[in-house]
Amino acid sequence: MLLRDAVRAIADERVAPRAADIDRTGEFPDDLRRLLAAQDILALPFPEEHGGLGGELLSVCLAIEQLSRACATTGLILAVHELASLPLLLAGTAEQQARWVPSLAAGERLIAFALTEAEAGSDVAALRTRAVRDGDDYVLTGSKRFISEGSVAELITVFAVTDPDAPSHARMSCFIVEVPTDGFAVTRIEHKMGLRGSPTAELAFDGVRVPAANLIGAEGDGFGLAMRTFERSRPGIAAQAVGIAQGALEAATAYAKDRRQFGQRIGDFQMVSAMLADMDASTEAARQLLYTACVEIEAGAPDAARWSALCKLVAGDAAMRVTTDAVQVMGGYGYIDEFPVERMMRDAKITQLYEGTQQIQRLVVARALLGRDG
Repeated sequence: MLLRDAVRAIADERVAPRAADIDRTGEFPDDLRRLLAAQDILALPFPEEHGGLGGELLSVCLAIEQLSRACATTGLILAVHELASLPLLLAGTAEQQARWVPSLAAGERLIAFALTEAEAGSDVAALRTRAVRDGDDYVLTGSKRFISEGSVAELITVFAVTDPDAPSHARMSCFIVEVPTDGFAVTRIEHKMGLRGSPTAELAFDGVRVPAANLIGAEGDGFGLAMRTFERSRPGIAAQAVGIAQGALEAATAYAKDRRQFGQRIGDFQMVSAMLADMDASTEAARQLLYTACVEIEAGAPDAARWSALCKLVAGDAAMRVTTDAVQVMGGYGYIDEFPVERMMRDAKITQLYEGTQQIQRLVVARALLGRDG
């Protein structure tokens, strides 16, 4: 595909040379954010009427995959941009979309997704951040944790409880918060195993006033909107995982061709060649499942949640397995930062954790097979 090849060229020429430094310094690569904006890559998820490219889910995932093959942090810029914009695209009014989407499509502003809290991770319904109506505003009080790019975004999609007495699926609502604003603060940046150039922030909302016009959907729609969002965003994480796996496979294969021991290439040893073959099979299987899932979800499949969970489950596990084996193929060299596979192994782990752990993905798939009451 032209899109895939174009993004791959950008990733090879402009992103890959920055990857090791991004990991080493832990600094958000704003230069690459500007590059993605200038190349209209950040415009992919948005409709054409607001300056986007109107890309389907598969197109977005192809771009995330190619960027992540070179640098998982850079691939995450697009993945988070899509994730946090989805509630606005799925349930925002025409006025709300006209107000915020053009600057997002242009990459002038980044947007973050603030759902997770210290006590509300997999248990989304347990969140405690409150939004109380006060005249023409809502007043937000609480905190969010593990928010990707929460410290560099100018818009934040925030989920908060609007009716604590309602059933769990109707307690929360969704808001767009424009920052900086009074009462908002970034209170912590996490030091992480991987994705070090992507800031993971703890956010505080201390009486933050948000106009009622910033409510996305109706009061009480937040839980359902979050679940609908994950149906379309989890494939982006699967794409990140596939890209990381592909990058590790390529690095290990190149090493196995060049490294000689006992008078021959190590890739010619049966055990090493078998490892490479298994790595290739795992990566390709995850890729094809991802692409199929994208097509099914875009077509409005009634079991979209199952497809979304399946591709993230398989791709995340493949990425962890393939990157670990890439380190093994390269031996001691794989364990040092002279080569990229140790970084890729550290980056791969998060694809098994965020946007729903692998255990949550299995739960989603099992419920689709058996029925919630089965």
